[in-house]
Amino acid sequence: MSPGALPSGTLTVLYFASLRDAAGCETETVVADAADLRALYLRLQARHGFALPVDRLRVAVDGAFAHWGDVPRAGSEVAFIPPVSGG
Repeated sequence: MSPGALPSGTLTVLYFASLRDAAGCETETVVADAADLRALYLRLQARHGFALPVDRLRVAVDGAFAHWGDVPRAGSEVAFIPPVSGG
């Protein structure tokens, strides 16, 4: 495997803000075996104790906003994006 390459059948998950705090990391490599992005998030929510429900988040795959019903593919980068407040 080349440097920086993902193991076969995995994807990279990016966490931001409160999700990053709850997970204790900015990124994580997971097995790409979820039925869809919603199922992936729910699995990770159970593992890390995320407080935010799916309907409060945006999801992106490989840098483009995606739909919760999309199926994550091995090698992709999935980002879960919580609401952002600013001032």
